Amino acid sequence: MLVEIKVPSPGESINEVQIASWLVEDGDYVETDQDIVEVDSDKATLSIPATDSGKIQLKVEEGETIEVGTIIAIVDTSAEGAPKKEETKSDDKTSDKKPDSKAVEKPQSKTEETVKEKTDKPKDTIESHYDAKVSPLAKKLMDEEGISEDQLIEFFKSYRIGKKDVDFYKQNKGDIPAAKSSSVATSWSGSRDNNTSKMSMLRKKLAQRLVSVKNETAMLTTFNEVNMTPIMEIRKKYKEIFKEKHGVGLGFMSFFTKAVTEAIAHFPAINSQINGDEILGFDYVDVGIAVSAPKGLMVPVIRNAEMMGLAEIESEIKRLAIKARDGKLSIDEMQGGTFTITNGGVFGSMLSTPIINPPQSAILGMHNIVERPIAVNGKVEVHPIMYVALSYDHRIIDGSTSVGFLVKVKEMLENPEKMLFGGSSPVESLLGI
Repeated sequence: MLVEIKVPSPGESINEVQIASWLVEDGDYVETDQDIVEVDSDKATLSIPATDSGKIQLKVEEGETIEVGTIIAIVDTSAEGAPKKEETKSDDKTSDKKPDSKAVEKPQSKTEETVKEKTDKPKDTIESHYDAKVSPLAKKLMDEEGISEDQLIEFFKSYRIGKKDVDFYKQNKGDIPAAKSSSVATSWSGSRDNNTSKMSMLRKKLAQRLVSVKNETAMLTTFNEVNMTPIMEIRKKYKEIFKEKHGVGLGFMSFFTKAVTEAIAHFPAINSQINGDEILGFDYVDVGIAVSAPKGLMVPVIRNAEMMGLAEIESEIKRLAIKARDGKLSIDEMQGGTFTITNGGVFGSMLSTPIINPPQSAILGMHNIVERPIAVNGKVEVHPIMYVALSYDHRIIDGSTSVGFLVKVKEMLENPEKMLFGGSSPVESLLGI
């Protein structure tokens, strides 16, 4: 029997998707519920599983944009076979060993030639400086087998390139992003060639939203600086106890999220939106955390952040960040935020003007922490300082409100005990230890 596999709807108002990556090849035998393809919509990446076991026939190519409901593959359930397994060499001395029964994904290059097993002894562990493009399925398998990206890179560096590899490169070299480069020394070839690559659905939607924000809002940015000494001292003193009790690390993002929710209680206009001719306010704070994922910028949302303690915030951030990295975020997890925090400091940014995440009215930008001389009680002292930026829609938020809000955030961060009211040990109560 022939079973059609169609593209399901990723969410309301989404009519088309882009085939991001096939996880199987034409003619492979697939099992029921095995992920066979990843598709990109303008909001998220979706993995589509096989509905039945059998031999698969692919109907569309990678990079193709198709409508929801389109048939992308056909599974012949009458065909017999088994998932491809890792080939293992054996001789008379080792024939009594059981072969590895775990199925493995083919290399990213999709070469049809069988990769010869490497006979040389592997090199010692090398410093990780590669930015390999690894699918979620491959990443999961690598984690299960204890295989690192460096080991794969070293293996393929010694693999003998064949004619079909060259043909594959010629056909697909235009899909390789031009901006990709090694984080170590880069050698220019002197070539005057150029190449183009198709924009993903996510990137196109992101571009449209950012342009619309610049054109349709009265965006303005105000700045301040935060002395991070109190928070860094708290992290140094309590980080081991915190991790032992809650099972997550104590980062800066939880302090900023908590400070934002407390400051919003004093300046609720920050947590409101324009809805036609009306102002829509919220009695809750759903904080979006901007995350740099392999497919681009994503903003998963922490629901009811105002009700959470630091440990709950850290746990939720970790959960959402892992899903973003693996491309598993659902649309529901990225919708409905009322305020956003973005941290350019992890990339070394000293100062920036973040762009509002519509339909929200404000976004807080964090930056890197640098030791700077500041005046403390009439004396010059060196402290770890972070510049913070608040971009806001001036149509709904006045300048005095935005400045007051940012000053309140600064006060909360420089005096963490102010995030709680009462208690014999404010800091320990704040940390939940």
